[in-house]
This record gives sequence, structure tokens and C-alpha cells, in this order.
Amino acid sequence: MNGEKNKRIRCMASFLLLGAALILFLGWNICAGSVSVSLSDILKSMAGQEIEAAASGILWEIRMPRALTAAILGGALALSGYLLQTFFHNPIASPFVLGISSGAKLAVALVMVFAFGHAAKVSSVLLIGAAFVGAMISMGFVLLISKKVAQMSMLVVSGVMIGYICSAVTDLVVTFAEDADIVNLHNWSKGSFSGVTWDNVAVIAVVVFSVSVMVFFMSKPMSAYQLGESYAAGMGINIRRFGAALVILSSILSACITSFAGPVSFVGIAVPHLVKQMMHTSKPILMIPGCFLGGSVCCLFCDLLARTLFAPTELSISTVTAFFGAPVVIFILLRRQKEGGSR
Repeated sequence: MNGEKNKRIRCMASFLLLGAALILFLGWNICAGSVSVSLSDILKSMAGQEIEAAASGILWEIRMPRALTAAILGGALALSGYLLQTFFHNPIASPFVLGISSGAKLAVALVMVFAFGHAAKVSSVLLIGAAFVGAMISMGFVLLISKKVAQMSMLVVSGVMIGYICSAVTDLVVTFAEDADIVNLHNWSKGSFSGVTWDNVAVIAVVVFSVSVMVFFMSKPMSAYQLGESYAAGMGINIRRFGAALVILSSILSACITSFAGPVSFVGIAVPHLVKQMMHTSKPILMIPGCFLGGSVCCLFCDLLARTLFAPTELSISTVTAFFGAPVVIFILLRRQKEGGSR
């Protein structure tokens, strides 16, 4: 009884901590920058009161959409990683590691180059659709390889190789783009939450929250799946349909992230692991919202560092996330190696 009570208290404390951190970093991202906007000005503007025109433009046209995008896409990235880790039963599976983000990146680059070359306007829906197709093609290769290899480490290596191939083709495509377009493609391919509009935020919110709700309603079969495919099948779960649903939902989230922010590394691996350690549970009904909150906090924090650490020079978001995510991945690998050696 005491153990269950302690777990509930720990989970509640974790959610409160993540929620407080989300509010803190959301406000900090909006306030901080090369031009400071005071908290009082933000509150006045949100209350409908007039503030300085320059501050109002920075607040509503640049920082607010960017901060919301970082929060929503950060949550989506962590959730996508958690779905892949559940599906493959591998703690280092993520869209970036398995090459899914690179496939989405290739498809978006093709659409961008084609659209720029024909003076066409690239819509948000078109970008997400292209990224989804690229993500699904990469995922298809990963699934084919997963049936041929017994060791999960080989699957990860294969995913990394798929990512390199997609990146090489992307670089080849960019070579034939116009000089002005290459700059846009280069900045996007490094990963960034900048340049988003309120229309983009609306599309991102609809796609991500719709998928997140569907994932949450799958928490019960996910709990059974974590105990093994045989157990899940015995509970009446159609393994093929369930696996397909996990793959498709994860790919939609990856596509949305890559379309608007480019490939963002390590968040999808590190955050689910850290949230699991924080809550001391692997129950999907708790991990799903926990991962979303954790991913939002992580990307808001990393985007804040990317914007302010060497201002006015801005770092790519993947540069910052790699500093925090890579050590977590190394720790996971070392721990798995130690557990394997002790058995």
C-alpha cells in the first residue's frame, strides 16, 4: 500500500514539476532575446492593452509563435520516440536514429526545390504530406530490416545507414537548387523553430493534438504490448493492426516535426528515458502525457539556449539537443551492456 501511495505521489510531483517548468520556459522564451520584452508588457498585451509597437510586433509575430511551436513539436518528438521505443522494444529507437526523420527531410527537400523552381507556394499540408510519405518509406525499410536481423543493435545501425543515404540524396538535391533557395534549405535542414507563422501554429496544433489524443486512447493495448506480443495477442489485441497504428501515428508526428522544424536529434531518445526515471513507471497512461510535457520543456530550454547563448548568432536546435541527448544515449547503452553482462 505504501509503495503504491509513494508511486502516486512521485507521479503527481513529476507532473507538477514538468508543468511548472513548461510555464517557466514558455515565459522565458517569450521575454528573452536580443530585444528584451518585460513580463509586464507581455501581460498588458495579452490583456488587450497597448504597448510599444516594436515590442508588440516581436511578441506576437516572432516569439509567441516560435515558443508555442517549440513546445508543441517538442512534445510530439518525445511522443514519437516513445511510440517507436514501445514498438521495437528498444530504448534508443527514435525518428532520428532510425532514419525516419532523414526520409522525411529528403521528401520535404524535394518538394521545396520543385516548388521554388516553379514559383509555387508550398502549403503546410503539402509539406506534412511529403514528409509523411518520406517517413513511411524510411520506416518501411526499417521494418524490412527488423525482420532480417535478430539483434536490435543491428537494427539501429541499419537505421543510421538509411539516414546517411537519405542525407546524401538530400545534399545531391540541394546541389541543383537555386543559390537563394539553398540558404533556406540549409537553415531548415539544420533544425530550427524560427520563421513559423500563426497559420503554421494552427496546423501544427491540430495535427499533433489529434494524434496525441489517439495515442492516449491506445494506452491500454500499449500496456499489454509492453509485456510481449504473445501476451497482447492473448488479450485479444490484433498485433498487426496495433503495430501499424503505432508506426503510422509515429510517422505523422515525425512528418509534422520535420516539415516545420527540420530534423531535431536526440530528444526522441532521451526524454522518454528521463521521464521514465523521474516517474519510476513505464505505464503508457502516465508516460504519454509525461513524455509530451518533457519534450516540450526540453525543446523550449534548448531553443532558449540556441537563441541567447551566442546572440545575435543563433545555433541550430540539433546542435544544442545533441549536447544534452547524446550523453543520455551513451548512459543507456552502457547500462544495457552492464545488464547484459551480469546475466
